Amino acid sequence: MRPKQWTKNGFIFAALVFDEKLLQLEPLLKTIVGFILLCFISGTVYLINDLVDVEKDRQHPTKKNRPIASGQLPYKAAMITAIILPAISLPLSYLLNPLFGIIVTVYLLLQIAYSLSLKNIVIVDVFTIAAWFVLRVAAGVPLVDAERFSPWLYVFTVLLALFLGLGKRRQELVLLGGKTTTRTILNEYNIPFLDSMMAIVTTGTIVIYAFYTFSAPNLPDNHLMMLTIPFVIYGIFRYLYIIHVQGNGGAPDEVLLTDRPLQIDLVIFGAAVFTILYLI
Repeated sequence: MRPKQWTKNGFIFAALVFDEKLLQLEPLLKTIVGFILLCFISGTVYLINDLVDVEKDRQHPTKKNRPIASGQLPYKAAMITAIILPAISLPLSYLLNPLFGIIVTVYLLLQIAYSLSLKNIVIVDVFTIAAWFVLRVAAGVPLVDAERFSPWLYVFTVLLALFLGLGKRRQELVLLGGKTTTRTILNEYNIPFLDSMMAIVTTGTIVIYAFYTFSAPNLPDNHLMMLTIPFVIYGIFRYLYIIHVQGNGGAPDEVLLTDRPLQIDLVIFGAAVFTILYLI
């Protein structure tokens, strides 16, 4: 179920934070419950993905160590769990909030479509990954009855997710050393193509966040939010350094959990956002 990757579901808290409802108990509790349910759905998808790709994973240099591919987790047990989890999580999602339930259902269906088909369509595969991040953000909106959540943050999320997805594809190519028999979609990519797309989305991500800091209607009139722009730029540059210099970046969740400078940057960024939105 890959709990390390559940950090991506933290995007559900975006609406809570940026709609300035972090200190309100009911929206906070609803978002926490929504986060847990989203993690269960994510775990379901990872099980389905590993069940579908079990033979390909066994030929991959690192994925061969995954529980199903390595035989540590019985195939039947994984299949039963993949049925039980959504059978419990989806009804609870609709009980929490009907719109949240619809978004989670779309998220699950899109993930399944990716596992079965979309991951084999060039460019569409990366856009599908970006759509997951947008749905994570959107899932938090009805839970807090967001009134002033800026559309700029949706665009920012799309571009940031594309940046991470393209970086992951690039690292997979480097790791496999051009031998892409385990992931046929990688035959449709090459390093220069991925680097060109990453250059575009990197620029777009920074520009869109800058637009958000001085044009979103719910931000302070003094434009103090612009002070957070350097932290976003540093985070992106640090991730590029991890990809191009350290040769990592294939798993954004692992980078987030292991790279100390990036962690420090995120903590400072979070503290700055909280101070500007809640204390000033």
